[in-house]
Amino acid sequence: MKKNMGSTDRIIRIVLAVIIAGLYYGGYISGTLGIVLLVAAVIFAVTSFVSFCPAYVPFGLNTCSTKEKK
Repeated sequence: MKKNMGSTDRIIRIVLAVIIAGLYYGGYISGTLGIVLLVAAVIFAVTSFVSFCPAYVPFGLNTCSTKEKK
């Protein structure tokens, strides 16, 4: 897999994942919405750690700079 996520994109996804997880475990969001958001948070975290987002591929998006691709 080629990297297609830049540092800023990765940081934003990690922050969102932490916020969503905190809201879920804090009891602020629950039920079906809470589970859906928690799954999204896990996906955000995983894609951030591998620097690859499969949803970017069909659209040809790439937020990774040439320096980060190495």
